[in-house]
Amino acid sequence: MTSAAPTPASPAFRTIDLRGHALGPAELRAAVPRLTAGDGTGVEQAVRGIIADVRARGFAALSELAAKFDGVEQRHPRVPAEAISAALDTLDPAVRAALEESIARARAFAAAQVPADVTVHPADGASVTQRWVPVRRVGLYVPGGLAVYPSSVVMNVVPAQAAGVGSIALASPPQKENGGLPHPTILAAAALLGIDEVYAIGGAQAIVSFAYGIPAGTEGEHDGRGALPAIEPADVVTGPGNIFVATAKRLVKGVVGIDAEAGPTEIAVLADAGARPELVAADLISQAEHDPRAGSVLVTDSPQLAERVREQLAVLAERTKHRDRVVEALSGEQSGVVLVDDLAAGIAVCDAYAAEHLEIMTADAPAVAARIRNAGAVFVGDYSPVSLGDYCAGSNHVLPTSGTAAFSSGLNVTTFLRAIQVVDYSEAALRGVSAHIRSLSDAEDLPAHGDAVDARFAGA
Repeated sequence: MTSAAPTPASPAFRTIDLRGHALGPAELRAAVPRLTAGDGTGVEQAVRGIIADVRARGFAALSELAAKFDGVEQRHPRVPAEAISAALDTLDPAVRAALEESIARARAFAAAQVPADVTVHPADGASVTQRWVPVRRVGLYVPGGLAVYPSSVVMNVVPAQAAGVGSIALASPPQKENGGLPHPTILAAAALLGIDEVYAIGGAQAIVSFAYGIPAGTEGEHDGRGALPAIEPADVVTGPGNIFVATAKRLVKGVVGIDAEAGPTEIAVLADAGARPELVAADLISQAEHDPRAGSVLVTDSPQLAERVREQLAVLAERTKHRDRVVEALSGEQSGVVLVDDLAAGIAVCDAYAAEHLEIMTADAPAVAARIRNAGAVFVGDYSPVSLGDYCAGSNHVLPTSGTAAFSSGLNVTTFLRAIQVVDYSEAALRGVSAHIRSLSDAEDLPAHGDAVDARFAGA
């Protein structure tokens, strides 16, 4: 079912032909383009070492890791308040205006997500309430690496603020070219959002710092202004990152809550013969430029469209700034065209793939989008590209990857909330169900449960 026909100058955008094959969900999941999971033992072992080292040696370990991975020297990773203010003062006005618009739209959507407390009354004098309460503190991670992501500052901070989290800390890798601080645009975005607790920490060490906290420095550990202040542990850690960040999040899950173990970004486009090939190709490339491991997938019942998209990919890849990265991503096993018999089969493939980003470029796109069950976010029609969601739609771009959209959601306000159930029964209301409790506790051979209720009415 698989073939590839690259030209020397073109991405090897392979074809998976599922026409004429009646495949079930498990078979479809096995057939769609996906990175082959390698042996993660080496990565996990390295991350476990980082976790143990940071927990044992605190700031000394962070300093050595900053020198090793980032080429910077630091005594304490906290970014000075004046550096955050200066980054905002020198921010390009056009970038500031764009960030402010992104923040405003994200805040409007996040505010609408805040769930209401609910109370039901099963009987007179009986109430059960579900109350939503924010976590005390969150640690938010914004990657550095191949690109700068001030938009990820917005996407992480805004829903946490809308949830009412009182303590928000941000970490982003230190950069040698920026004096050992995170990129100034990252700092400026934090300033716009009112975040003043920012750390120059990258990778797995940032995740462990938030998960377990870092104790205050000893008498011999200081930064010239006094003993090194502690980093308080968080209750929830969120944000995208590389395989080391994802592995660290998996290993600390249970110590703290996490949003997801995000992998490389991915886009799927469901398109029919009427789709515009130049738009499909442009959108596939827009995600491929993130990472050589990014996935770009076209699902279509039109071989003619697939060929025109392939031609456009060759043309546009030559023009794009990050050509080598794009070509590698489009040529990888995680990318390609999936040919299907009809639209219904295409929808089944998309649900099996469970894309982080899914674009619908078909006739009656809104109706088709309503039939999709599995996706991190769905983008409807020619004028709703993934790039819109990355920056200014108002939606959140921190989304489940690697098929996990089949059972998990993107970052949202409830990521930072807990539902607490409150039970309030009067004497009469408890008496009304006491016989049922007795019957069920005896049926489960837990008689003391029933005894605890009966004790309240002894001698009555």
